Amino acid sequence: MKIVLGYSGGLDTTVIVPWLRENYRADVICMAADVGQRGGVESLAGKAFATGASGFFGEDLKEEFVNEYALPVLQAGAVYSRKYLLGTAMARPLISRRMVEVARRTGAHALAHGCTGKGNDQLRFEVSFAALAPDLPVVAPWREWDIRSREDALAYARARGISLDGIDVDKLYSRDENLWHISHEGGPLEDPANAPGPDVFVWTRDPVDAPDVPLEVEVGFEGGVPVSVDGRPLSPLAVLMELNEIGSEHGVGRADVIEDRVVGIKSRGVYETPGGTILLAAMQELEQLVLSRRCLALKDTLAPRYADLVYEGLWWTPEREALDAMVGTMMNNVTGTVRLRLFKGQATVLSRHSPASLYDLDLASFGASQGYEHADSSGFVKLFSLPQRAIAEQKKAGSPGAGSIPPAGPRLTLRTD
Repeated sequence: MKIVLGYSGGLDTTVIVPWLRENYRADVICMAADVGQRGGVESLAGKAFATGASGFFGEDLKEEFVNEYALPVLQAGAVYSRKYLLGTAMARPLISRRMVEVARRTGAHALAHGCTGKGNDQLRFEVSFAALAPDLPVVAPWREWDIRSREDALAYARARGISLDGIDVDKLYSRDENLWHISHEGGPLEDPANAPGPDVFVWTRDPVDAPDVPLEVEVGFEGGVPVSVDGRPLSPLAVLMELNEIGSEHGVGRADVIEDRVVGIKSRGVYETPGGTILLAAMQELEQLVLSRRCLALKDTLAPRYADLVYEGLWWTPEREALDAMVGTMMNNVTGTVRLRLFKGQATVLSRHSPASLYDLDLASFGASQGYEHADSSGFVKLFSLPQRAIAEQKKAGSPGAGSIPPAGPRLTLRTD
């Protein structure tokens, strides 16, 4: 039997390899995805083979992650729990798809992951597997084995002589990192009354300690795709990496979120998303310039639904494809530049420009306008207020069910002494 395991090289997947060999008598093929986390995947092959893996695939998925997953989420304006920009959730369908491709190539009989039974990731992986490879059974060791804690996992590894080099056996926080963000959970953060300590943050400078001189940056878009920084043409990946760097320096992108997991548990996550925060602020301002009022309202309606979809692991669905098609149509004119000021944790929009702008300076001016006659608004105002006039007349006449005008209160007298 062959099983493809989504492999990170952390403690959980390190002990899962021998556990699968012992309990399923399986050849374990490890698939590690490089989506921008520190260290990549180059050093993981040796670790995987040392624990008994029979195969290893290290996949550089950074460009694909940004272009095919992060960008659609950005364009949809998807934000979960008001502040979470979905960095972990958007990476899971990509990793799942690649695991299925490896399973097909190697003739594997099953898929395995290291997600716990309390979290969202089990759902994201397994719903993706169901969509992409419904014939392959899924092994979820955390729902089967007797290991119940990090201490149990360490004891399991040591009993089998498994090297723990490169694994932080004393780590306080559970972290997930990719090009879009880094998340932090566990430890003192489990109590929402505890403020995040300075040991939590890895990417971003504390806004209090950020430079006292603000930085202005201009981001360029073509059809909803970020293509430049300060006029320099860059790939979307390069744009994100540069904005991550300068955003981190200025403390931009921190979010402390109480979120509702799909399994029904409220949890707390602290996120650092500097580049994504800047891109979202810039894109939304550009949309305000080029999209009509009704398009903006439609997009604002779709955004939370898209966020729920991504968070719940429903990426590989006709619903997501339909939403992408709708958003893609609205992205056609999202072309232009936005200038922002980064200062002490804030990304403030200063200006925006687009060749597709719907903003007409002549119409918007309070002064004389060639395209607008003030007198023309009289009829519009009268018709627009017609329903309110009808309601007022009903109240005045005391119509049944319409209520009546409440009696006047005591007259107030202004004293001047």
